Amino acid sequence: MFENLSDKLTATLQRVRGQAKITESNIEEAIKEIRLSLLEADVNFKVVKTFLEQVKAKALGAEVLQSLTAGQQFTKIVHDELVHMLGDAATEMKLKGDPSVVFLVGLQGVGKTTTAAKLALYVRQKLQKKPGLVPADIYRPAAIEQLTVIAKQNNLPIFPTKATDKPEQILAAAKQWAKEEMIEVVIVDTAGRLQIDEALMTELSNLKSIWSPNEVLLVSDAMLGQQSVQVAEGFHQQLGLTGLVLTKVDGDARGGAALSIRSATGVPIKFLGIGEKVANLEVFHPDRLAGRILGMGDVMSLVEKAQEVIDEKTARESAKKIAKSAFTLEDFLSQIQMMKKMGGIESLLKLVPGMGNLTKQLKDMAPPDKEVKKIEAIIRSMTPNERSNPKILNGSRRLRIANGSGTEVKDVNRLVQQFAQAQKMMSQMMKMGMGGRGGGRGLF
Repeated sequence: MFENLSDKLTATLQRVRGQAKITESNIEEAIKEIRLSLLEADVNFKVVKTFLEQVKAKALGAEVLQSLTAGQQFTKIVHDELVHMLGDAATEMKLKGDPSVVFLVGLQGVGKTTTAAKLALYVRQKLQKKPGLVPADIYRPAAIEQLTVIAKQNNLPIFPTKATDKPEQILAAAKQWAKEEMIEVVIVDTAGRLQIDEALMTELSNLKSIWSPNEVLLVSDAMLGQQSVQVAEGFHQQLGLTGLVLTKVDGDARGGAALSIRSATGVPIKFLGIGEKVANLEVFHPDRLAGRILGMGDVMSLVEKAQEVIDEKTARESAKKIAKSAFTLEDFLSQIQMMKKMGGIESLLKLVPGMGNLTKQLKDMAPPDKEVKKIEAIIRSMTPNERSNPKILNGSRRLRIANGSGTEVKDVNRLVQQFAQAQKMMSQMMKMGMGGRGGGRGLF
């Protein structure tokens, strides 16, 4: 989402870092470039104005640390102010009571229903509490069915809502259900509208009076830009929001909503929806996002992703193979599948400090699902010797492999080329100390 903004801000900061000294002249020029970049990203103009005033005041009044150049000091100032604008630190959910109650509110089409399931999975996996889902959107029958299907697929308890019941009746009945099922966190998927109206706010206020929630989270579409700020302000005035969930962050939105909404409303962003799968929900960390935007990487998120999918023993063995140039096509398949679980190599490299520019050179290194299946079929059609030493793959061998895997020779050729590129890249990363030096957990 922030790729274009990140490129522009990184370029601006690189020019400043090339200066020997911070002066009012070169700071003013950088400020103009940053202002234009933020406005193009659809950041609220009032937020931009306040942000840049703070940056300029601190830059011109700062004493450059002996260990840093003037440009690095300016970069730190921009980073710190960006973190402050985004909310300073991650904000945890306030779950109290037996059970705790969370209302998800928002307009139609922003992803409330999917977010409800994502949040339930987060509560179960990360908070180690038993979640329960309550579909309360009777105006869109598909919403009840959709949430029921997702809940069953992920073994999540869900209240048997009937579309003929009124929202107030549903919530009142759900109280007894939650008690009987020993639910610890109740997540209510409320109704939405195409726009805020009095009827919606009256209904939500009535629901709050029936079952007072610990959290009222507004689900907001990151693609809406400036409109999302207006929507957040409207809901906050009527309901008293406790947090925000930004969805579709993995799309091509310009990023203005994420950078504006916290400052404009004072309501903290608590989660980011980063994909359509139920597991694609991230806790929002202002410092990590600021690092990504400024090209500084996000090592903590990278480590967390790795810990979720990488086996320690397997990682050590892979690092040793790479170091000894003994990485095979079998290993290559395993690593592609692993990186796919972590979001793909392009998204991973964006989290590594100084490695963001490599993503443009690796367009073919993160194949989609159907391509991964094709790669697997091709590798499985090879002999053990061919997997270990692809250099022996002559024309006749490649034809045999193509026929055996139901693919074409050009597919086999492309795989061999991708593997050679992967070997080269991994070798470079090992030299940079990223391949698990000392036998520790590495990217590969």
